[in-house]
Amino acid sequence: MPIKQENEITIRILCSKEELIEHLEEKGLKKGRIFRLDDHYLIPKILKIEELTVREILSKAVIVRNIDNDGKIVNKITFKNKNINEKGDIVSQTATSCEVLDYTEAIRLFEELGYYEIMNIIEDDIIYYNDNIELAIKDIENGDLLIETETNKNITTIEELKKMIERLEIPFEKENYFVKKAEERLGETLDEMKGLIWKKKH
Repeated sequence: MPIKQENEITIRILCSKEELIEHLEEKGLKKGRIFRLDDHYLIPKILKIEELTVREILSKAVIVRNIDNDGKIVNKITFKNKNINEKGDIVSQTATSCEVLDYTEAIRLFEELGYYEIMNIIEDDIIYYNDNIELAIKDIENGDLLIETETNKNITTIEELKKMIERLEIPFEKENYFVKKAEERLGETLDEMKGLIWKKKH
């Protein structure tokens, strides 16, 4: 059961996927792995979600992940613990995960333990890299296009990551280096749930 400490940034891209790929290749980055992530977020039924913030709800969630890596299937259970500063920026993240044989059975197991699925995020990822950095292009099912990258032996701090992204001249929302994909989607999901409840009452 690996536990790893991560430092990463996630940015929202302001061009099409095709334009982004063309730009990265012009900058000399090479295409790497292609894979699909199918993430199921499950939380305990006993949680009073109406009394919690989105971040508090996610802090109780486990992720059952199905990874399709060019036909090679890997299934994982992951729990993420993010350290966030006063500005709301993610400064570090600890992820604990283990592989499972069947992700549908893993979901069923958690359901038997009193969990239920609060949301599902599907994304198609492409890795681009050079000698210094690895970028994961994330094409989210709802239409968002993101890039996620993390520190490594060559780039050891968040500030160095930011400078590298700026040097690559990638078009992105420069006011936010820490797009919180899961928080945004869960916020949308909860708003939809509230809307359905309101309709039922009226």
